[in-house]
Amino acid sequence: ITPGELLCLGSSLAFSGLFYYLYRKKARVMAHIQEAPKLQVDDNLPAVVSAADGRCLPYVALEGIVLPAKAVLTSHYHEGLQGVIQKLLLKEHRLIWNSLARSW
Repeated sequence: ITPGELLCLGSSLAFSGLFYYLYRKKARVMAHIQEAPKLQVDDNLPAVVSAADGRCLPYVALEGIVLPAKAVLTSHYHEGLQGVIQKLLLKEHRLIWNSLARSW
């Protein structure tokens, strides 16, 4: 066995271990998502959230009726299939100065 073959074998084992670790990490997240409790969107939802630890529910499946902001989106490929777009708001709570990029 040559040193080049040992290097290839070692790097192959290292990459296999890394990818297996990442796979198991994502599999645990998927298990949590699949076991997520299903809650209805109703008047009791704020009480359920405030009663949770840290006022946060990590993984929850919300079921209920949504109303579009402007117009319903209809599918061009499946007749009768409609959807809405969720508005996403991202709020950054803290700014940190990055001296390398010289930006906040």
